[in-house]
Amino acid sequence: MSYIEFLKEYGPRFWDGTLVTAGQFFLASALAIAIALVAGLMKLSRNGLIRGIAVVYIEIFRGTSLLVQLYWIFFVLPLFGLTLPKFTAGFVAVGMNLGAYGAELVRGGIQSVPKGQWEAAYALSMSPMRRMWRIILPQAFVNMLPPWGNLLIELLKNTALVALISVSDLMFEAKQINGSTFLSAQTFGTALIIYYVFARFIVTPFMRWLELVMRRKLGRA
Repeated sequence: MSYIEFLKEYGPRFWDGTLVTAGQFFLASALAIAIALVAGLMKLSRNGLIRGIAVVYIEIFRGTSLLVQLYWIFFVLPLFGLTLPKFTAGFVAVGMNLGAYGAELVRGGIQSVPKGQWEAAYALSMSPMRRMWRIILPQAFVNMLPPWGNLLIELLKNTALVALISVSDLMFEAKQINGSTFLSAQTFGTALIIYYVFARFIVTPFMRWLELVMRRKLGRA
C-alpha cells in the first residue's frame, strides 16, 4: 500500500483523532493557566497556610509522574465516589500537572518585576488586588510568555498519554490503525508530522504574536 492510499483510507481517522487532541490541548491549557495563576499567587502569599497549600500542590504534581496522576484520577477517584468521564479525566490530569509547573513561572514572573514598579503602584494608593492586576501582572505576563510557550508545547505532547485510558485522540487512533495494518512507519510517521505541525505552526506562532502584542502595549517593542 502506497502512502497516498494509506492516507486516503485512514486519513479521516487521523483527522478525528487530531480534533480530540486539539480539544484536550485547549481545555488542558485553559485549566493549567488558571491553576498556575492561582497557585503562583498563593505561593507569594504572606499567609503561611495559603502558601503551604500551594507548595504541597506544586511539589506533589511536579514530583510524581503524569501517567500515575492520570491513572489516579481515572481509576482511583471512583473508589472515593468521584467518577470522571475519560475525556474529562484526560485534560484534568494534564492541566493539573502542567499547572504546577506553570505556577513556578507565574511566581518567577511576578518576582521579576522591578521593585520600582511595586513602589510606584503603592504610591498611587491602589488596593493590593488592583495593584497586582493593573500594574504587576501585565509586566510579569510579558516575562512569562517565552517559557509558557515551551510549557504549552510540552502540554501538547503530554496529551498523548490520554490514549492509555482509551480517549480516542490522535495517538489512540494511531495505535489502533497500527494494530490492524502493522504499517508502523506510515502510522506513527503521520502522527509525528501532525504533532509537529500543531506545535510549530499553531502554538509557537500564536505565542510569539501574543508576546509581540503585550510588548507593544507596554511600550517595549
